[in-house]
Amino acid sequence: MKFSFRSKPTRRRALQVAACALLGGPLLCGTALADWPADKPIRIVVPFAAGGATDLLGRALAVELTKSLKQSVIVENRPGAGGNLGAQAVAMSSPDGYTLLLASGSMFTVNQFIYAKPGYTLSSFSLVSKVAGGPMVVTVNSDLPVKSTKELIAYVKERPARISFASAGIGSQTHMAGESLADAAGLELLHVPYKGEGPAYGDLMAGTVQLAVANINAMSPLLKGGRLRALSVTGKERSPLLPNIPTTAEDGVPGFEYTAWFALAAPAGTPKAALDRLLTEVKAAVAEPGMKRYLTEQGMSAAIVPPEPLKVEILGEASKWKALVEKKKLSAN
Repeated sequence: MKFSFRSKPTRRRALQVAACALLGGPLLCGTALADWPADKPIRIVVPFAAGGATDLLGRALAVELTKSLKQSVIVENRPGAGGNLGAQAVAMSSPDGYTLLLASGSMFTVNQFIYAKPGYTLSSFSLVSKVAGGPMVVTVNSDLPVKSTKELIAYVKERPARISFASAGIGSQTHMAGESLADAAGLELLHVPYKGEGPAYGDLMAGTVQLAVANINAMSPLLKGGRLRALSVTGKERSPLLPNIPTTAEDGVPGFEYTAWFALAAPAGTPKAALDRLLTEVKAAVAEPGMKRYLTEQGMSAAIVPPEPLKVEILGEASKWKALVEKKKLSAN
């Protein structure tokens, strides 16, 4: 699968940011810090299709930010290329605090190793904060004759490269969770990428694909219909949301652990005043009773990490994924 990106807008944005700096900062480039946020909608770009973990979290966060900022905060889905298309759109946007990206962790820790031209780098953004995180759920179509991760491993080993797993896109957290599980358990699986978790799990329920290692908040509501079966949870401990489901480490893959996370970012050059206000409001949002209840009900938890520590985390995690990408020869090009 190949994706191409036009480079001119990215260079133009870089020149705009440089010009703003030379001219004396954002006040001379059309950004009024004193009245941010002004009477203008704030967009949170979710770089995956509706119905997935990033989308669901983004909409819950938008509700709380709308209340606290007293401005309309809307979610815009821009799916494609493992989150690259949405990320590139935000990177090219005006750095005025009105266009934000809700990124899944893999977009900053994996995509640069899988895509030859992702269209952005970490330096294309001003990080705001990590927002929340949660485990994944090893899930199969209920027609697959397995009822535990141990049984799944045995079943797949008897059928190498014949069982397919769905993901939200090449390089996405759901893709890397599946690859990580396959690597740890010594499995050969077929990867089927989608433009988001919503369409991926629709095909999982239909039996078009057999397996997914899914974000818990996107998968848990789908387990009630009887068409899917949860085998294990990839967290360090069992999830209160699925208390009868063992951890993957308990159920066939000792030591295995995978936690997905999500972070808010803005285009590079966004005024510090706007970034600081956003960090304050995100901290307050995840502490609100409604948001706390939402995260608990979704099997997730708040995970506020400010920009500098988050950058350190990203660089450390990226080295781990680079090794797996090279070992498994993963590529989108």
